[in-house]
Amino acid sequence: MRDKHGLLSAPIAKTLRTLTTPMVFGMVAILLFNLVDTFFISMLGTDALAAASFTFPITFALNCITMGVGVGLSTSIGHTLGQGDTRRAAQLTIHGILLALLLVTFAAQVLLLGLAPLFTLMGAEPNLLPLIHDYLVIWLIAIPLLVVPMTANSAIRATGDTKTPAMIMVIAGLINGVLDPLLIFGIGPFPQWGIQGAAIASAISWAGALIGSTWVLQRRVHLISWPHWRDILPDWRHIMSIATPAAMANLLNPLCGALLMMLLAKQGTEAVAAFGAAQRIESILLLVMMALGSALTPFMAQNLGAKQPQRALAGWFLSMRFALVFQGVIFIMMVPLSVPLSALFSDDLGVRQTLWHYLLIVPASYGCQGIMMLLVSGLNAMVEPLKAFFWSALRLFVFTLPSAWLGSKLAGIEGLFVGMALGNVIGGLLGYRYARRHEKIVLRKQEE
Repeated sequence: MRDKHGLLSAPIAKTLRTLTTPMVFGMVAILLFNLVDTFFISMLGTDALAAASFTFPITFALNCITMGVGVGLSTSIGHTLGQGDTRRAAQLTIHGILLALLLVTFAAQVLLLGLAPLFTLMGAEPNLLPLIHDYLVIWLIAIPLLVVPMTANSAIRATGDTKTPAMIMVIAGLINGVLDPLLIFGIGPFPQWGIQGAAIASAISWAGALIGSTWVLQRRVHLISWPHWRDILPDWRHIMSIATPAAMANLLNPLCGALLMMLLAKQGTEAVAAFGAAQRIESILLLVMMALGSALTPFMAQNLGAKQPQRALAGWFLSMRFALVFQGVIFIMMVPLSVPLSALFSDDLGVRQTLWHYLLIVPASYGCQGIMMLLVSGLNAMVEPLKAFFWSALRLFVFTLPSAWLGSKLAGIEGLFVGMALGNVIGGLLGYRYARRHEKIVLRKQEE
């Protein structure tokens, strides 16, 4: 399996493009879970859309735990495969899957015990609590069905195979898209479950992804084995040494989103609904950066494991330069598209206008946000997750959140959006400067 996909020897730009392109399509399918749910739920009314918007930080927080374990697992497997040890990589895979299941299942059970107080604290109005409960209880019970394929796909991508996980995600996305209207509105022989139907459709699609990913791990890449109970605790500690800061860094995003939601809740239900839709659109606009960041981790990890730091660093900075150019083009395209996109997600004039303002302001900063995302991916690949966490925290809680709060005080919702964009720009510029300084340190260590 060593360098089967050219991570250690093929041209860098071509390798990153080959890794990233399938993941873009796969991530489109993953993000369509939220977009399709949002579209059909919005047809149930503004209250239903606001309820789903309130759940987004919580559902994303649980996914961040799995993504954190996936980062730790992908990095560990990447270094191991770079050293040519396939047997060890298979052992790490099964131990990583078990760890993710344990952590997420425990967190879901804790959340089930305190849904109403939590969302009341977040600013949800009493009439929204039953809708939030109906959706989130099913989602939390079914979450183990999502944990396994997410973790398994991280392991598969660590080998350099991004096409197979992408195909699994596309198929799961199609299942979700077909079932959503059937189960939400009760079309044909299906019962009308309303907002609960969206959660049930997601659960069924996750089950399909679970079957596909575990089959690939066992039969295609041979990257799974029986647990080695004597080694499981040391492996968990090793994975968690990377996964804990990575998961905490990921958790900062929904935490910041929840705090922003609390600021917007003071502006009314329309503002909350618009921000929830904006977060989902933002995920689409940043999906190439997310795909590139996920591809960059195994690329850098395998090259660092194979003692090729110059190649790893070259890929890192090439990715950052691409982020600025690509997201600049996306922003230019968004200017004429902002109005029809706003109309797509709601018939409420207030929701549409607020969403339109967001789409005209915040995407201008996505190039710098992409630099920060790639900075974090590179630091994780270098097994420096604490530094990655530090930079994630800086962007959100030192640059973005304070400037958004100040903007909201000075100019309301529009000021909040300008503050968010300003925080992204400051973080991106400082992050790139830090990466250049860190490059010298890595190369100096290699020379020693």
